[in-house]
Amino acid sequence: MRVSHLRGELRINELMARHTSWRVGGPADRWYRPADTQDLSRFLSGLRAGEPLMWVGLGSNLLVRDGGVRGTVIACSGIMDDLEILEDQRVRAGAGVSCAKLARFCAEHDRVGGEFFAGIPGALGGALAMNAGAWGDDTWSHVREVLTIDRQGRMERRHPSEYQVGYRSVRGRGEAWFVEAVLQFQAGDGARSRQHIKALLARRGETQPIGQPSCGSVFRNPPGDHAARLIEACGLKGFAIGGAQVSEKHANFIINTGGARAQDIEALMNHVRQAVQAHHGVALESEVRIVGEPRREDRA
Repeated sequence: MRVSHLRGELRINELMARHTSWRVGGPADRWYRPADTQDLSRFLSGLRAGEPLMWVGLGSNLLVRDGGVRGTVIACSGIMDDLEILEDQRVRAGAGVSCAKLARFCAEHDRVGGEFFAGIPGALGGALAMNAGAWGDDTWSHVREVLTIDRQGRMERRHPSEYQVGYRSVRGRGEAWFVEAVLQFQAGDGARSRQHIKALLARRGETQPIGQPSCGSVFRNPPGDHAARLIEACGLKGFAIGGAQVSEKHANFIINTGGARAQDIEALMNHVRQAVQAHHGVALESEVRIVGEPRREDRA
């Protein structure tokens, strides 16, 4: 790859613990933060065929194993974070913008219905990839158009009808990643919306371990129930493996109490899943994307 024509930041053997909300993760072979979408396009077009690629925004809902990631990580935080008001109560938002910032932007411009984004601990790109949601609403209910980029650096506008969207699930992207989205909201009282966001965040602070390293919710809610209720009913609040602990505040959160390894978190996730299956007959599905390799000394 020629790097002289690139304007972004390239790092070799970059520790992913610096870029995940759990603060764990081994090194990526290559880590690249593009200067902008044009720089990203040039970078992608210069990669060798078959180069493994992983995209990271704010690093929530992501567990990188201790052995790290082979290939290249594209870091989207700090880029693709434009926000623009369009006609007909639509908002254009870059995939790198934080969901909390998007919620505030909508309220400041008298667009209502986006308050739930304040409860999503990540960037819009990740929310688009998994149809993230909070407080009874979800991302793709508001999507009217997306812009994607493929491995060759080519960008394309796509309609929601090209995707199969479900609860915490989006299919149909292929080898393409989200660059931006056009979202639909309603005109309304921005001041009231801001108060609603404030109240929602206050409730979140009372019920979730804000300020402690976590990934957000670990497991999807099974139909008609809540993962947190099932986990708590197993008596697992406060249960720990190494530096990873089931939060005593919210049972569907696993926190890094200090010094946790990715191996501890993954082992704790498996323990919780097995306990809920044994006690309730329910197979919990993870919301967390687990990537990378274990450390050599941890491999069987």
